[in-house]
Amino acid sequence: MTGTDTHDETKDPGPGGYAAARLRLLTGGTRSGPPRRTALAGLTDAWLAALFAAGAREPRGVSLVAVGGYGRAELSPRSDLDLLLLHDGGDPGAVAALADRLWYPVWDLGLALDHSVRTPEEARRTAGEDLKVQLGLLDARHLAGDLGLTASLRTAVLADWRNRAPKRLPELKELCAERAARQGELQYLLEPDLKEARGGLRDATALRAVAASWLADAPREGLVEARRRLLDVRDALHLTTGRATDRLALQDQDQVASELALRDADALLRQVYEAARVIAYAGDVTWREVGRVLRSRAARPRRRALLGGGVPAAERSPLAEGVVEQEGEAVLARTARPEHDPVLPLRAAAAAAQAGLPLSPHAVRRMAAGARPLPTPWPAEAREQFVTLLGSGRPAVEVWEALEAEGLVTLLLPDWERVRCRPQRNAVHLWTVDRHLVETAVRASALTRRVGRPDLLLVAALLHDIGKGRPGDHSVAGEVIAGDVAARIGFDRHDTAVIAALVRHHLLLVETATRRDLDDPATVRAVAGAVGSQGTLELLHALTEADALATGPAAWSSWRASLVADLVKRVSAVFAGNAPAAFEESAPTTEQERLAREAVAAGGPVLALRARTEPPAKRQEPTGDPEPLGVELLIAVPDRPGVLPAVAGVLALHRLTVRTAELRAVGLPDGVEGSVLLLDWRVAAEYGSLPRAARLRADLVRALDGTLDVAGRLAERDAAHPRRRGVVAPPPRVTVAPAASRHATVIEVRAQDAPGLLFRIGRALEDAGVRVRSAHVSTLGSNAVDAFYVTTPAGAPLPGDDAASAVGKLAEALRA
Repeated sequence: MTGTDTHDETKDPGPGGYAAARLRLLTGGTRSGPPRRTALAGLTDAWLAALFAAGAREPRGVSLVAVGGYGRAELSPRSDLDLLLLHDGGDPGAVAALADRLWYPVWDLGLALDHSVRTPEEARRTAGEDLKVQLGLLDARHLAGDLGLTASLRTAVLADWRNRAPKRLPELKELCAERAARQGELQYLLEPDLKEARGGLRDATALRAVAASWLADAPREGLVEARRRLLDVRDALHLTTGRATDRLALQDQDQVASELALRDADALLRQVYEAARVIAYAGDVTWREVGRVLRSRAARPRRRALLGGGVPAAERSPLAEGVVEQEGEAVLARTARPEHDPVLPLRAAAAAAQAGLPLSPHAVRRMAAGARPLPTPWPAEAREQFVTLLGSGRPAVEVWEALEAEGLVTLLLPDWERVRCRPQRNAVHLWTVDRHLVETAVRASALTRRVGRPDLLLVAALLHDIGKGRPGDHSVAGEVIAGDVAARIGFDRHDTAVIAALVRHHLLLVETATRRDLDDPATVRAVAGAVGSQGTLELLHALTEADALATGPAAWSSWRASLVADLVKRVSAVFAGNAPAAFEESAPTTEQERLAREAVAAGGPVLALRARTEPPAKRQEPTGDPEPLGVELLIAVPDRPGVLPAVAGVLALHRLTVRTAELRAVGLPDGVEGSVLLLDWRVAAEYGSLPRAARLRADLVRALDGTLDVAGRLAERDAAHPRRRGVVAPPPRVTVAPAASRHATVIEVRAQDAPGLLFRIGRALEDAGVRVRSAHVSTLGSNAVDAFYVTTPAGAPLPGDDAASAVGKLAEALRA
């Protein structure tokens, strides 16, 4: 169906014909795309023209103009109608009556309307004062009435824009930057705003405005297609939600993907990210060119005054063979021949990143046009330039993006295609898979002084998640891919094996340190056996930190760093020939022993709240001030059933979030009978400040003696404040970690973090009749990843049937 097909129905200016034709167009089976947007715009044009004709007594001196998105004929199902009623200042009463005849039928249909009534002089004056108004007028399109009036306004507005471009373009750039700071980058967001985020439709419109200024132009390759793709997604979003929204929420993504005939929500996000990346890169290049032109214009009169004549050619400073610096960019030398120099792309990229310069898009395009695959294995120079690029730190990101924009990265690393623009459905991750890999290399570049083989660290950092997108465990798949890539790059057999091992075990240290009992010799021996050597351990330690820092703030902390460092120290001792001692609980600290004695004397719990800090000397970059590690809650209580759920429940009632938790039972020295449970937890207040320790203790006493109904209170609070609808979390997973310890059964729990989660876990373990010897609790974003070392009441690992029963009860409790 097209606008022509329904033209007869729109001759009647009443809303009925237009509404029926519009409904058929949007529900008639035509998928989102330019033809439907064009048809919808044509249909709307005809209806509004009919309304104008019925209401205008004299068409001279007045016209109806579409501006903004409607002016570009980019009407999505729920788009606003941006309209300007232009008049020459004639009869005000007639103009007002005509406006009423136009606006009210639009409102009657429930369509959003952005309207104004102005003379050409008023429109130009308003545009001069309001940049957004001027941008809308750049896309002005005549709908009805006096064509000459519309044409003269368009001519004047374009002339104003071009004359004032040196002033207005910096304002537009600042407007784009402020919006990006508020909305984030479209190409990395799990719930992106298709219009407002960086790389979205607003940025694409800004690039059109730059082109209209004649001052600079955006790279055209792929830009039209990227804009079309985002518009198609917005059309489908409007249809599936029935709302005028630009935010692609998680709960809508599967429906939108189906509307667009895509495989799933991941395929949808990947298309969105690819389009956003094209627009964002075009924006970077365009604004750089705008800055260059404006600087050149500002310098031209001064140069002429100094030299008394023409402006000399820009200076070119050598950076590397075939690469020079010119006007703040790395460009190819006049003698460079990409078709005869396969290492040139890597050499140019490394030189640009080392100098902190962007790669000229013309240079990248020329290298891509003449590029040939490197021989296998790569020449030594290619491998060295590749490592140099990865080790250049933050400037490597922009250079890498330039290579990606022209397909040079996948030419060098064909396996990169599977991770390019791949979304990560984990709120802990800030980036897509490919950007996370580059960010990890950037973070690793700051750690190269800690390792003996920085080249292996940097390559492993870039490849550590290369297995994502393949079936099965991405670490296992990545080990094979990384080995192949390392060999193709030209590393020898030993170095290739080290890189593959780093990729295979890149999660080993942090997962072990946060989920296993480091006092258990089996833990340390298992890590030493997997790592194999001190040199690999050193590299793995640095990779672990770089990976976590590149993931996001929830993935790394001083607490995790200290646990990983402790594990590395113990494994290093094994490599030095000092085998871990047989399992033996470490002796309580002086403070823990004091609290334990007080708990025995009081016959109940004793608590201490204190802020933990890390001395500057223990950090990589000391600042002279201690670094806060959070608020530590120390609890000592005589060993008895129900302690874990009681403590966890009381903390939840006081809206304290448990960041980490360790629990262990210790015997008392000097012949004191019995044992005491020591709980060393790091907590944070969900709202406001921390409660007093005395109040926590009072509630804990009541919870232990049964006079405080923790479960009931938590249920009442959840009923009063239900969680946000539409958030569908994956089901919890409860498993037994095989061979994790010879002294206990290790039960792992992975679930959506929620108030009272640890209370429910503790109560389920109590109901299962097991003894919790130690607990290792951590929170990654919205995910809880916990490990519990449990035994029989006699202190032995659980038999197989008992372990399965405990897992079943725990899983059932978490699903309830």
